[in-house]
Amino acid sequence: MRRVNSPDRLRWNAKYAARTTPSFSVHPLAARALAPPLPDGPVLDLACGLSGDPLSAAEAGRAVTAVDVSDVALERLDAEVRRRGLEDRITLIHADLLEWRPPRSSYAAVRCFGYWDRELFGPAAAAVLPGGALAWEAFTEEARRHRPLPAAWCLAPGEPASLLPEDFTVLDVTDEREKRRILARRDPPL
Repeated sequence: MRRVNSPDRLRWNAKYAARTTPSFSVHPLAARALAPPLPDGPVLDLACGLSGDPLSAAEAGRAVTAVDVSDVALERLDAEVRRRGLEDRITLIHADLLEWRPPRSSYAAVRCFGYWDRELFGPAAAAVLPGGALAWEAFTEEARRHRPLPAAWCLAPGEPASLLPEDFTVLDVTDEREKRRILARRDPPL
């Protein structure tokens, strides 16, 4: 793994190192993102952390690229990938999402839960293949009333739906507590 030098790496490494037993739980929106008929192609999991989402997608037969800034999280996820025998389906990328960008039109589904960066959202949407799904969850401005979050880490009113390219159809937007979830599909060409 390439070493990423960023304050986020140190912060997340400390957080994940403190967890003695990772749960590798699956986000509720993750399965929904794979449920619609999707084109052939891999799944991209951004800011994957210790999520079970890449594992679940791989067990469903999809190739998966999982990206995170935390090498601690990726090392633990890699151990679970090997334990489950999924090495041939999951590629782990150690990268800072403030800099790393996915290739355009490359993924049947792009998922990101618990992370927000307006500069990443456009390239993430552009990475979705026609007919593919985009699933995202992030904190809203409401969360700043209860925790010390920078404004840049929170969705503004109407986001992220208002930032989707015109060739996307919003399938669902849900506000739950201090977070907003969106599921959208990139329209296939006519």
